Amino acid sequence: MRSSCVLLTALVALAAYYIYIPLPSSVSDPWKLMLLDATFRSAQQVSNLIHNLGLSHHLLALNFIIVIFGKKSAWSSAQVKVTDTDFDGVEVRVFEGSPKPEEPLRRSVVYIHGGGWALASAKIRYYDELCTAMAEELNAVIVSIEYRLVPKVYFPAQIHDVMRATKYFLQPEVLHKYSVDPDRIGISGDSAGGNLAAALGQQFTQDANLKNKLKVQAFIYPVLQALDFNTPSYQQNVNAPVLPRHVMVKYWLDYLQGNCDFVQAMTVNNHTSLDVQEAVALRARLNWTSLLPASITKDYKPVVQTTGNARIVQEIPQLLDARAAPLIAEREVLRHLPKTYILTCEHDVLRDDGIMYAKRLESAGVQVTLDHFEDGFHGCMIFTSWPTNFSVGIRTRDSYIKWLDQNL
Repeated sequence: MRSSCVLLTALVALAAYYIYIPLPSSVSDPWKLMLLDATFRSAQQVSNLIHNLGLSHHLLALNFIIVIFGKKSAWSSAQVKVTDTDFDGVEVRVFEGSPKPEEPLRRSVVYIHGGGWALASAKIRYYDELCTAMAEELNAVIVSIEYRLVPKVYFPAQIHDVMRATKYFLQPEVLHKYSVDPDRIGISGDSAGGNLAAALGQQFTQDANLKNKLKVQAFIYPVLQALDFNTPSYQQNVNAPVLPRHVMVKYWLDYLQGNCDFVQAMTVNNHTSLDVQEAVALRARLNWTSLLPASITKDYKPVVQTTGNARIVQEIPQLLDARAAPLIAEREVLRHLPKTYILTCEHDVLRDDGIMYAKRLESAGVQVTLDHFEDGFHGCMIFTSWPTNFSVGIRTRDSYIKWLDQNL
């Protein structure tokens, strides 16, 4: 009996040691966040083991775990009709809110899910619930795109998928089929989906047939650049739950089909050192000492290496491609973008990507709403139902939908 008690105590202590991570007191529901983070880390470790055994690519294994426990069929309710179909060969899930009698044509949002360009799905519970809420509360048509993921495809295939599906949807006959007002359409996405949505918006401004087709764009904690992994938010949240810095760097390398041996060099900005000529012209476009307010920069110092590893950018030139990193787009491209909403979270390595993009857009003459949550963490907006319901998840979702309701 005594040995059993000792063993149980040891197991509980080990579990507590594994789950516990130091978190700021200001973050929403800290113990629940620790459990969420521990669950995700466990799934990552299982997928890495599967990869090391040669059974499957670690991202395929990880996404299998995510989808198998979270997949939801297209289930309609009295308020929202949900259907799975494809737009020009790209799978989509369409959510149709009930039209208002006084408004025969509905507004619409094309939504792009997050997941590091490699994980999640439009068909998992988290995104199904988000898009259902959007469709119901906005009386709108939400098109959630099931784009292809790493490692089956790499940049820029994901952009091509969302572009193809969106262009198909914008055809007059398709809009008529779904009773959508062509003057009230927006694009949106979270995390890597926000990256793709931002790239899509910029691509639209450069296509005469698509220019001015979008009324708004809305980005939820978007990832927008890979040139500086030492912005104040990267330094502050280097080991933050859900998305620590080294994981974000790995997602970038996976997306751009780069060598994972570059992770350590990129975390200290060796890929954009002063001797890397290809990055010199772009550095001013994400100079956070001028783009971020003093309340954000605090006492953080820029990390700029004198000499680094020029081979990284030579082997992965996509790092400097604005389609991959929308924050570094030219001002001429930015000034044609529609009214914009950007949601950022304090406890997120990507916080400053969003804030800097808001500043660059404002400087280019775009009307921007920056919605910052002091207790937010990366990914929080999709965590709104038990057992992963966070107070900040509900507040961010409500704030986002409210903005869409007022501006779309």
